[in-house]
Amino acid sequence: MLQPAPTWDEMRAQFSWGLPPALNMAVQACDAWAAKAPGQVALIDATGEALQKLDYAGLQALSWRVQAALVARGVAPGDRVGVLLSQSFLTAAAHIAIWRMGAISVPLFKLFRHDALASRVADCGAVHVITDDEGAAMLAPLPVRPLQWGDLPAQAGPCAVHPTSPEDPAVLIYTSGTTGSAKGALHGHRVLTGHLPGVEASHDFLGQPGDCLWTPADWAWIGGLFDVLMPGLALGVPVVAARMAKFTPQGARAICQRAGVRNVFFPPTALRMLKAADCTISGLRSVASGGEPLGAEMLAWGRQAFGLAINEFYGQTECNMVLSACAAMFAPRPGATGRAVPGHDVAVIDLAGQPTDAEGDIAVRRGSASMMLGYWNRAQATAEKFRGDWMLTGDRGVARDGFICFVGREDDVITSAGYRIGPAEIEDCLLTHPGVATVGVVGKPCPLRTEIVKAYVVLKPGTPASPALAIALQNYVKERLASYSYPREISFLDALPMTVTGKVIRKELKARAAQESE
Repeated sequence: MLQPAPTWDEMRAQFSWGLPPALNMAVQACDAWAAKAPGQVALIDATGEALQKLDYAGLQALSWRVQAALVARGVAPGDRVGVLLSQSFLTAAAHIAIWRMGAISVPLFKLFRHDALASRVADCGAVHVITDDEGAAMLAPLPVRPLQWGDLPAQAGPCAVHPTSPEDPAVLIYTSGTTGSAKGALHGHRVLTGHLPGVEASHDFLGQPGDCLWTPADWAWIGGLFDVLMPGLALGVPVVAARMAKFTPQGARAICQRAGVRNVFFPPTALRMLKAADCTISGLRSVASGGEPLGAEMLAWGRQAFGLAINEFYGQTECNMVLSACAAMFAPRPGATGRAVPGHDVAVIDLAGQPTDAEGDIAVRRGSASMMLGYWNRAQATAEKFRGDWMLTGDRGVARDGFICFVGREDDVITSAGYRIGPAEIEDCLLTHPGVATVGVVGKPCPLRTEIVKAYVVLKPGTPASPALAIALQNYVKERLASYSYPREISFLDALPMTVTGKVIRKELKARAAQESE
């Protein structure tokens, strides 16, 4: 576990990955705990009113059943096996079984439809997919073999751990594909170790007595699988499984209260919905958030709603949990994503690949244990991801006093009349307006200014759209940010294009803005 030091810098200086020659995530997340504390609670299913608990011995036994079924089907080390499940006991056991036998798990999201599923299983060559009845129906048109509860043996004896190293492939996670086709980020068995320092820090040293961890984020995404599920299991912290057909603030609060949740990862969208509903949750020890910057208003609301500081963290599918706030060590800074987590060297670099105090590319130096091995069958795309020893995140930022301040995606930064404007700050400002539900800000081509700031706004129920409101929103930003960064145009929409993880797809809004300017 991450050991606190007198200062964050000292903790970073003392840290070493210490990766052993032999490493298998099934042992980290399950087998080691089943050997030393078999009766300790590993998972809590809070989907229904009655809680169901599974200890580490039970999780190991379930994973043995899955592994035996896969072996019987001829699955061999290195084979890719899909996992098309929501939050459940079987989801955790499936990944653990696949890793233990030296195969590669491929998380798949239940909200995918035919084309998304077909492209992923075809790209990775998965023949078998562990799923349920709903998933089996979705997979029916595809050339794969579903594996369900009914296909598992009633029991299975101890299963051997295939010898693996930190660099051996273990999990293939596809990016959201908001720009071009989805790419599979291939990670080795070191990826769980690579997540632990950031996960611990973002929860003010996760693993304290009584800790219990949950997220509404699906376990098919790196944020659910490696920011919550597997780190919780590896640290001996009970992880809550709760399938929500649709996220609601009241439902989230009920889950936390029913399951005794003390630590939660809320994506920014969930936090904004909680804020809009004026929904507070008591009894939490830590709240972490990542994916998009929250801003000062949301951080202030978090202190009121939860009675504690929200710790923001930063990363991506290719290299996750590299920046974090940690209120137990230092005060979160509004506008900053956090500081480099122990074990990760993160900087803002220029075109020559050198750290700079000016705005530049947020990048992670090779050596981070959570860094991907590469894109699946895409050597060129992998090479383009790096600038020397630095992996480019595709985000722009500024380094200030050890903190990294997010400016925007490299292709989202707006250039207007010589100013470079990040859309996130404007979006955060507009979201504090009482009439605004969601918003997306992009640059719209302009022959005079290169681009102007354009905001697409979804209003809350009961707030009518009008030219007067558009002017009021423009003034709202002018008064809170800067005169040059206010949206010179505002359009009201019924809904914004969103990824399955709840992020605004600015690419589609930019295309719309470009069409409007023609």
